[in-house]
Amino acid sequence: MKQNSKKLMQQLFTILAALAFLAITSSAHAAETITEAITGGKDSASLQYRYEGVRNPGKTTTPNKADASTVRLRFGYETATFKNFAVLVEAETLKSLGGGRYNSTANGQTSYAIVVDPETTEMNQAYLSYKDLDSRTTLKYGRQRLILDNARFIANVSWRQNEQTFDALTVVNDYLPDTKITLGYLTNANRINSDAAIATSGAAAGNHKMNSPIFNVNYKGFSLGEIVAYGYLLDYDLPAVNQVNSTKTYGLRLKGSAPLETTTLLYTMEYATQSNYKDNPAKYSNPYSFVEGGIDIKVAEFKFGYEVLGGNGIKSFSTPLATLHAFNGWVDMFLATPATGLKDAYLSASTTLADIKMAAIYHDYRADEGSTKYGTEWNLIATKNFDRNYLIGAKYGSFKSDSAPARIDTDKFWLWGEVKF
Repeated sequence: MKQNSKKLMQQLFTILAALAFLAITSSAHAAETITEAITGGKDSASLQYRYEGVRNPGKTTTPNKADASTVRLRFGYETATFKNFAVLVEAETLKSLGGGRYNSTANGQTSYAIVVDPETTEMNQAYLSYKDLDSRTTLKYGRQRLILDNARFIANVSWRQNEQTFDALTVVNDYLPDTKITLGYLTNANRINSDAAIATSGAAAGNHKMNSPIFNVNYKGFSLGEIVAYGYLLDYDLPAVNQVNSTKTYGLRLKGSAPLETTTLLYTMEYATQSNYKDNPAKYSNPYSFVEGGIDIKVAEFKFGYEVLGGNGIKSFSTPLATLHAFNGWVDMFLATPATGLKDAYLSASTTLADIKMAAIYHDYRADEGSTKYGTEWNLIATKNFDRNYLIGAKYGSFKSDSAPARIDTDKFWLWGEVKF
């Protein structure tokens, strides 16, 4: 499980104790209302099957391929509010089908390529929430899903079957005009490979315990676009192998659009700085920059982007809590930024035909420090929704290396279907 049973029981006990406190401090009629809140809530469920195939063309030694068929069932229940309080509990179970011919980082199948979808049954979310009378402030305490901005720094890694959630206290307030303020204190990142991976992959796998304050301020009052200021102070606890991720990151982000007669211009700019924090043994400071421009012609959308994660040859800009699969190519060749940094220049085109959403993306990867060219990558995707509850999709990624043997040619293919209730 993401945490040991003792820790999980402590968290659930805290939530139950809070509900008990509400009942004690309320009238008899209010106590009946708690029952109504529990029975009058809303449930949710989703079932997803996915196949992921990995191939390393030209590599004759193992691991050079994988075939992963997995199915995930996720179900949750959120109570109705009582005295502005509510409780949400969500569990999930993930099973492997067809013999598990892949290395999940927890199953010991090291003769296959890695697909980080380990079998697990766990509590995905479990939190107590509070909203003030005018719903301008929301407080959550417990295990929760957290996605900030475009998921580049703090997010849930939604692509993997076992998503990332956080044990945290978060406060979201939109009292000021056009402004949304998110404050949080993270104590644990429940990673995608679960604690079961520690036995085979070491202490860096599994959950990451931390004491990390974060803030994110989003302002939409300018016609130019929304402006975001953020700071993420990630302080990782023991084991020491995780303390290399203790960093402080501050940044600014601008995202907007400009309508023309028949088209719309799209633009995003972002800059951040990152340096060592707390017990990180490295001493460094690296920049991050991102610029993206595009045009929406109604029937199609085209974008050009350039992202730079700085590196000094020893330490690079890192985003360990991001939804990394969404950036720098779907083959996941750069989940860890190279020590010499990464420059990712890309072109994308997307459209919808016969209610099928399609997109193509081309990446060119180079080092930030030095002249090394890492390689190029093509990404293709097609998805189709049936009503609001059914989705099918297919996706392909092909990376061609210019820096072997550090990185090798890799092809990945996905096929999936999801039902939501």
